[in-house]
Parts: sequence; structure tokens; C-alpha cells
Amino acid sequence: MKSKFPFLTVVVPCYNEEEVLSETSSVLRSKLSSLIENSYINKQSKILFVDDGSSDSTWSLITKLNQSDRIFGGLQLSRNQGHQNALLAGLLEATEYSDCIISMDADLQDDINAIDGLIQKYLEGFEVVYGVRNTRKNDSFLKKSTALFFYKLMLILGVNLKYNHADYRLLSKRALIALSEFKEVNLFLRGIVPLLGFDSADVFYERKERFAGESKYPLKKMLGFAWEGITSFSVVPLKMVTAFGFAISLLSLLSLFYVLISKYFGNAISGWSSIVVSIWFLGGVQLVAIGVVGEYIGKIYKEAKQRPKYFIKDKLN
Repeated sequence: MKSKFPFLTVVVPCYNEEEVLSETSSVLRSKLSSLIENSYINKQSKILFVDDGSSDSTWSLITKLNQSDRIFGGLQLSRNQGHQNALLAGLLEATEYSDCIISMDADLQDDINAIDGLIQKYLEGFEVVYGVRNTRKNDSFLKKSTALFFYKLMLILGVNLKYNHADYRLLSKRALIALSEFKEVNLFLRGIVPLLGFDSADVFYERKERFAGESKYPLKKMLGFAWEGITSFSVVPLKMVTAFGFAISLLSLLSLFYVLISKYFGNAISGWSSIVVSIWFLGGVQLVAIGVVGEYIGKIYKEAKQRPKYFIKDKLN
């Protein structure tokens, strides 16, 4: 059992969230007040908004919140670095003074009331507590199908992901310190957190519709995020390219035998169709293979440079 009254920080990455920030801050403020009154968390617990280089008035709103109530803290990145880097920045910033941290999105789709369950599991001794969606009834058929395909594909590729879990989770200080040891530039936190290996538990909740504004993850960005996860945690695509290359080579040998036998029996038919088709097919396979290999080389290139993941422009509280 963990000691009671842990210092909790709720980390909320924000990118152009001016339409939802007022409501999000109000709801989170009420939730933390309730937890403090019921002796679940330390009365000094915080809400940390991380501005990921927003181009709207997000940072101005965070500044006003901080001035009106010291429960709100702010972290402003020097430019837009992407959701995963912004989230990591908030986690590492809050690790120094927090006993545990809950990360969640600013759009209020994650059920605020599930925080009670996350804290309860932490008090029971779990170092990592996942917020897991119990259904996907609010998703479109396309989004539901692609999500299911993604999780199954990651499982086939040997990547251990929590099904129907995004970035709504609680991490203990011990887990956060372990997380800070991962130095990779290509971040995919959903894949890294299970690698920590600490005792974990699930808290199920109903995901809601976005309160206001537009989703920051359209289909194109979601597919890119999925590809990032696949190539960051599995080399199976490279092995598939190799296997496919051997299969094409075998088919080429069989075709060669067929051509030689046809020529021997005088049944060879001159024509360009089969040649053109085979050239285009093999050319396409080669380009795909080069592209997959190039993706991995690109990741190695980024990792080798060891550039900083982000720069902090300003801090509040």
C-alpha cells in the first residue's frame, strides 16, 4: 500500500486548445478539490498545462489561470514539437516534485471521474495504472476498424500495447524515473510504458465526444502515428521485405524454367505485355523495399544526432 495524501500532478498537453481550456481547467479544478477534501491527495497537488507551441491564445489563457489560482502551472515549449514530446516534457518537469502523475488530453474526452479509480489503484500499490476505454461506440466505423487493425497488427509484430488505451494513465514517481532513462528521439510512449515492467492495473471508462474544437489527430496524422509506433518498436517490416524478396526471386526462377521449357518445345510467344507487367511489378516491390529500409535508416539518423526533444520557453509556478 502507498502512503495516503500523495502529491498528484495532472499533466495536460495543449495545442491550440483555446476553445476548451476554460472548461477543462474548471472541471479539473473541481475534481482535484474533491480529491483533496476526501483526503485522497495532497492539498498542494497541481494541474500542469503544457503549451506545445500553440498559435492561438492557449498560453495567454494558461497564464491567466496561473495568476488567478496557483493550482495551475504552465510549461511553454519554444515551438510545436508534437503531442508525445509535449507530454514527455510535462511528465519530466513534474517528476521532481510529484509522487504520481496523471496524463490526459485537454479535449475532455477522457472521463474525469476515472481519476478516482486511478488514484485508488495507485494507493493499492500499483506503479502504472492505465485508463482503458470500455467501448468504441462513439467512433466512426472507419476509425473503429483502423484502431482494431492497428492493435492486432502491433500484437502480431511483437509490440506489447494496452488495447484501447491512449495516453490517459497514472505513473508513480518510480515509474517516471525509469521512463526518463529512455533516451530515444522517436517517441511512442504507449509502447515505452509497458516496457517499464512495474506492477500495473486497468481502470475502465467511457470515452466522450470532444467538448469543443477540432481533433488534432485526423486520419492522416493517426496513420503517421501508427507507422511511428510500428517502426519504433519492431523490425518485422524489414524481415517481411526480406521474405518477400526471396519469394519474388523464387517466382522469377520458376518463370525462367517455364520460359526455357516453352522455348524448347517451340511454344514461346513474342510479346511485350508480360515483360512490361513483370518490370512494373518488380520495380514497385523494389521501391517499397527501399522505402521501408529508408524509414529505418532515417530513424537511425535522427537517433544518432541526439538532438534535444524540446526546449522550454517559459514556466509558470
